[in-house]
Amino acid sequence: MSEQLKHNGKASPAQITYANMLFYGAWSGLGIMVITYLLYVSGLISPHVPLKEIPLLWSQPVNTYLEIGNVPHGWGWTALIAKGDFLNFVGIVLLASMTLVCYIPLIPSLMKRGEKGMALMAFAEVLVLALAASGLVNGGGH
Repeated sequence: MSEQLKHNGKASPAQITYANMLFYGAWSGLGIMVITYLLYVSGLISPHVPLKEIPLLWSQPVNTYLEIGNVPHGWGWTALIAKGDFLNFVGIVLLASMTLVCYIPLIPSLMKRGEKGMALMAFAEVLVLALAASGLVNGGGH
């Protein structure tokens, strides 16, 4: 019998924790994206690549954009976080990392409930996502 049926269809505490973290994290990420975009387009925070150059670079291959704009690869963008066009990435990173962030508190919760197999799976998921995000493993996809 599944865990859900044992609880008469009610979500477990681990599921509630995951859902709450995902809800608030997703809305926070979207809010950050809106705020940082407004800061960028308003000119309150100057961009690394000037706005007037962006339309000229749109028709170019990405490598041309990276070269002309002197834009770093991988996590190198973090060095430019004070620039409006790279500050926008903060909300995107938050959204992209929500699965990893939400899994972390599940591990002790699952261990406490005696679900060691599920805790191990959650731990493995955290490790795989962290490794993928680190950029240490290059799968050749981009």
